[in-house]
Amino acid sequence: MRSILVVNGPNLNLLGTRQPEVYGHTTLKMLEDQCMAHGQSLGLKVETFQSNSEGALIDAIHAARDVHDGIVLNAGAYTHTSIALMDALAAVQLPVIEVHMSNIHAREPFRHRSYIAPVAIGQICGFGAYSYILALDALARHFQGDASA
Repeated sequence: MRSILVVNGPNLNLLGTRQPEVYGHTTLKMLEDQCMAHGQSLGLKVETFQSNSEGALIDAIHAARDVHDGIVLNAGAYTHTSIALMDALAAVQLPVIEVHMSNIHAREPFRHRSYIAPVAIGQICGFGAYSYILALDALARHFQGDASA
C-alpha cells in the first residue's frame, strides 16, 4: 500500500474558526479524518502533520523520504515566501501536490507567487477542504501511471 503524507503549514490548526468565509467551517481534525478515509478508499495509507514552524515542516518533509511515496502540501503563507521548503521538496524527490483551500490566484497579489509550484507535479486551489480529496485522487492516478495526473 502506498503511503501519503499530508502536510499542513501555519495557521491551518485554526481551521473551522479562522476566517470561515474564506476557509469554511471544516476543522483540521475533520480534514485529516476525511483525507485518511478517502485515502483508504483509494488504497493509500494517509498520515498527517501540521506545524506553524517552517523548520518543523522541513524536518517532516525530509523524514518522508524513506517512509512515504508522495506528499500533499498546504504550506499556507510559506508557499509565497519559503525557498527552504521548495529546496526540501526538491531534495526528497517525492511527487508533491500543492494544495490551497482558497483560490490563491483570486486573492492578494502577493499570494499569486508560489515557491512550491516549480517542484510540485500539480497545484489544486479554491475548492475548500475538497482540494485535499482532489489532490489524493491526483496522486493515486499519478501512481497508476496516468500521464494526465
